[in-house]
Amino acid sequence: MSIPTIAIVGRPNVGKSALFNCLVTRKIAIVHDQPGVTRDRLSAPYRLGEYEAVVVDTGGIGATADDGFGEHVQREADIAMEAADLIMFVCDCRESLTPVDREIAARLHRGKTPVLHVLNKADTEKQELTVGEFAQLGFESHVFTSAAHGRGLQKLASMLDEQLRKLGADRRAAGEEEEGEDEGGGAGTAVRMAVVGRPNAGKSSLINAILRDRRTIVSELPGATRDAIDIPYRRAEQDYVLIDTAGMRPRSKRDTSVEVFSAMRSERAIRRADVCLLVVDASAGVTHQDRRIAAMIAEERKPCVVVINKFDLFFPDAPQKVRKAEMNEKVREQLFFLEEAPVVMVSAKAGTGLNGIFSAISRMQQESANLLGTGELNRILQRAMEVNPPGRGRGNARPLKLFYATVAVNEKYTMIPVPVYVLFVNDKRLLTDSYAQYLRSVIRERAGVKGIPVALSPRSRLCRT
Repeated sequence: MSIPTIAIVGRPNVGKSALFNCLVTRKIAIVHDQPGVTRDRLSAPYRLGEYEAVVVDTGGIGATADDGFGEHVQREADIAMEAADLIMFVCDCRESLTPVDREIAARLHRGKTPVLHVLNKADTEKQELTVGEFAQLGFESHVFTSAAHGRGLQKLASMLDEQLRKLGADRRAAGEEEEGEDEGGGAGTAVRMAVVGRPNAGKSSLINAILRDRRTIVSELPGATRDAIDIPYRRAEQDYVLIDTAGMRPRSKRDTSVEVFSAMRSERAIRRADVCLLVVDASAGVTHQDRRIAAMIAEERKPCVVVINKFDLFFPDAPQKVRKAEMNEKVREQLFFLEEAPVVMVSAKAGTGLNGIFSAISRMQQESANLLGTGELNRILQRAMEVNPPGRGRGNARPLKLFYATVAVNEKYTMIPVPVYVLFVNDKRLLTDSYAQYLRSVIRERAGVKGIPVALSPRSRLCRT
């Protein structure tokens, strides 16, 4: 049976994101006193109760348009309500009813989806005396909660479980098929793709073009996406999870705590991804911040595809072959430390060049599975050290000596394996940066895959004299 969906709706700053985090028992949504922090739909498995469901957090309905996003948030909430099997309508019980609360209630009454009325921010029993005013909204079921203090959460879980149990019974009575539609994104077989870049490079536009759906907010204003959003996607019988992230500005320019938290989420998205798509605005070229993000990807040893977006704006009157060659040269010069990452030219707005992204990832998957054997690796490295012996360095009475080498792969990231070449040497302090770069170049030439880092892990094995 397809998994039911619970949508959390309400006006801004009533605690929807805090309740979302409680229901999924993870701090996924950003929680902040500033109204309107959540702008996109976030979804995660429901874990507080006994029944299986997916919880969807939405932006506040009726958000003021002073930042240009009110209409977008309204649309996102409408989509969530239309797709939901159960709706949690959240109000702030510490405040009086507002016209926005009444308008949302009227819209929910016109629909056929079951509604559970949640009166949040009831930090004390005294605040539960406000039920009379909120009873005017006409919902049969209500529950007082305080997501910040954990009050009422077990009762909320019991009421949600009861609604989900009824929903399951109704579906079985209606003869619904046991197997739901496959949306992709199976945790064990899905390639996790973190879409990263600086603000307004076109990350959300790229995801929308891939999905052919306005799932994430697209705006000319920088900062439209604030949370890292996981979106299941299936293409050519392969499951993916697209992780849309907030644009990362330099630390000195992050002027709000919300932006700082968003950048932290983006950094964590890089760490848990199988591959990163670094989106660069072709009209602006490779900037200092692009290089900083690329360095972060390299430091985390993540496979990477450099996606040049808005390529249609890059010298549009020149021949395409010339434009591609020039852009490739610029990327290789500016992002030389990304291990020859594949460069793909796209226009998210026009929907062109997208196949190149998935072709590059597919090549990575296929080629990365062909790891060097231990014997071959040792022969390659021994030959390299004979051709170019390591120097002794200043104050060193002995040179670097390699005893043995092997290959290890992190089992957490097997969709696109990133091998670590473990070198057992006489003293790892003797492996200089320049010589390590030489050995990486040799390995990359013989067995490296474009876009996948060549990571060395030297380990000392001191000999007894």
